[in-house]
Amino acid sequence: MTDYARLSKSKLVERLIDSEGKFAALARSAAGGRAASALSDSRERIRGIVDTAVEGIITIDERGIIETVNPAAEKMFGYKAGEILGKNVNVLMPSPYRQEHDRYVANYVSTGHAKIIGIGREVLGRRKNGSIFPMDLSVGEMRLRGGRMFTGIVRDITERKRLEEEIIAISGREQQRIGQDLHDDLCQRLAAIELMSRALEQKLEKKSRSEAAEAAKIAEYIRDAISQTRMLARGLSPVELEANGLMSALEELASNTEQRFKISCEFQCDERVLIDDNTVGTHLYRIAQEAINNAVKHGRATRVTISLGREGDKARLIVTDDGKGFSGTAPGSGGMGLRIMKFRAGVIGGSLDIRRANGCGTRVACSFRKHP
Repeated sequence: MTDYARLSKSKLVERLIDSEGKFAALARSAAGGRAASALSDSRERIRGIVDTAVEGIITIDERGIIETVNPAAEKMFGYKAGEILGKNVNVLMPSPYRQEHDRYVANYVSTGHAKIIGIGREVLGRRKNGSIFPMDLSVGEMRLRGGRMFTGIVRDITERKRLEEEIIAISGREQQRIGQDLHDDLCQRLAAIELMSRALEQKLEKKSRSEAAEAAKIAEYIRDAISQTRMLARGLSPVELEANGLMSALEELASNTEQRFKISCEFQCDERVLIDDNTVGTHLYRIAQEAINNAVKHGRATRVTISLGREGDKARLIVTDDGKGFSGTAPGSGGMGLRIMKFRAGVIGGSLDIRRANGCGTRVACSFRKHP
């Protein structure tokens, strides 16, 4: 007997679709006791798959009305099936998704243009008690005689997101510690060696000019090493604890980008945007840093603009470039860098939007709530 609770999401969807197909075929040919028995068996199989699945399974009609929910979905959202059957599925969504859902479904039904169906993505769910939680959502479509039905398979990823955030936090603290050690310990040791080299140079000047010149050259190499070590330390811990640390760090990032890549890079900030939380500032800095690296290495950009500004109670960080951009209206799942940018935006309660910039290049925008 198949243990449906152990099936992966993809296998579970395959079983559901296969069973639905068999169910429909049997329904069309249901004549006689054998067909009726097989039909009943197929129904029981579907019920067994749905009821024992670890993931929540919810079906809705074209209007977004909930038709079925399985026990895992009941537990996940805190509702009994009788409390939400016949209601709009947006009752399980927080704002602004709640307000946008009906428009999205209606747009898909009329145009056939899907943004989530058959793709899968991370979204937010809303429990009966009002709490918001992250979940992984996959949506499939079934066409029936009476219309069409949508099946949503959801998985609570709260624990996974917590572990990811903890890993990022630990990594950030370790980077900061290494940066501090480089700045406070290694740089001081190198500075002492440089002073000793200068002293040796002065002593050798009385005996041999050539040897004194060699000592001077060693001192210059050490001075360069100190400079490089300080830049490395700055990169590991880029945002100072002061509220204006992000603005200073982004301005320095623009300057370093010009020197490193030999392109034009400008930082724009018409009004002060103070970030009191050093963790938030660091995540925003890393998003800008990754966007610039992508623009230069993959987009072949020659000009990059970093802007930071207010939008009511929110603020927005935007990185725009004049590179070759990407095909289509939006990039795909992308590589690790893009996923990390999206994750960083999520950690600080923000959202990441990536699109073409005026028909050329790429625009990466991170909107986030700025607390006073």
